Amino acid sequence: MRFLLATGRRVLYAVVVLFAVIVLNFLLIHLAPGDSADVIASAMGGATEEMLEQIRHTYGLDKSVTEQLFIYLGKVVRGDLGYSYYFNAPVLELILHRVPATFLLVVSSQLVSIFLGIFLGVVASLRPNGLLSHFVNLSALVFWAAPVFWSGLMILILFASIIPLFPVSGMFEITRVGGTFTRILDVAHHLFLPMLTLALLYLALYSRLARASMLEVLNSDYIRTARAKGMSERVVIYQHALRNAVLPVVTMVGLQISRVFAGAVLVETVFNWPGLGRLAFDSILRRDIPTILGILLFSTLMVVVMNILTDLSYRLIDPRIQLETK
Repeated sequence: MRFLLATGRRVLYAVVVLFAVIVLNFLLIHLAPGDSADVIASAMGGATEEMLEQIRHTYGLDKSVTEQLFIYLGKVVRGDLGYSYYFNAPVLELILHRVPATFLLVVSSQLVSIFLGIFLGVVASLRPNGLLSHFVNLSALVFWAAPVFWSGLMILILFASIIPLFPVSGMFEITRVGGTFTRILDVAHHLFLPMLTLALLYLALYSRLARASMLEVLNSDYIRTARAKGMSERVVIYQHALRNAVLPVVTMVGLQISRVFAGAVLVETVFNWPGLGRLAFDSILRRDIPTILGILLFSTLMVVVMNILTDLSYRLIDPRIQLETK
């Protein structure tokens, strides 16, 4: 019962946060200088003043910002995110079409960076003055400090130009023929470079954090007690120390989800990956306000959901929280 009440409070807070973000995004974008009608007209090759007025009336741009906000909120509640000025399609349809590509990139890069980062951090913590430990620290500084678009360009030049092993852009080869397995291999071949670019950034963060957390846990009293009882080193490390040391990493994963989507925008732009990041980039260039708002709403929803899942995952990892819940 206590668990359900805690989950219900988190969901309620999430709804409030989501509403506040929707309103704030709408006001900030609509208060920015510029006229969307001019952008729409320029895409048509120009328009007279009468045509501009007709465009404003068609898209509701002739109403006040307050009226537009309430109209937009009413549509969002009904699941209508508006109609794209530039792509000439419903925004929700555009987002749902691009979501699988972004999810594939984000999830694959995060899985690689989390598990490999924790593994490297644990191994490095066992010998804090060893070569691997120094390598993890140095790599973390380099990859965390390097801008993700610069890393992407360097990886693109290395593995697509100097050593041409991977495709330079896209998600699959249009002319590729074959069955399902062949298509999966083709997508994985195209995915490797953008996934590696995004994974290296967070691999540096998670490995360094896991190393520092493990060093702190290994010096705890209960670890010394476990060793004094004669438990094997493997049991002490992976059953006692790791479960507590991994909590800061889980917290950081939940906090970094918004940065992951921001990084995906740059990575998808560099590698021309057909996901939400590329859609956001094109929408910003064309001042496609409904599409920008829809992507911001979806990104906010993902961040809120990930934060809730992060809180709930504590109960599966930390036995102390499980006891409190019981």
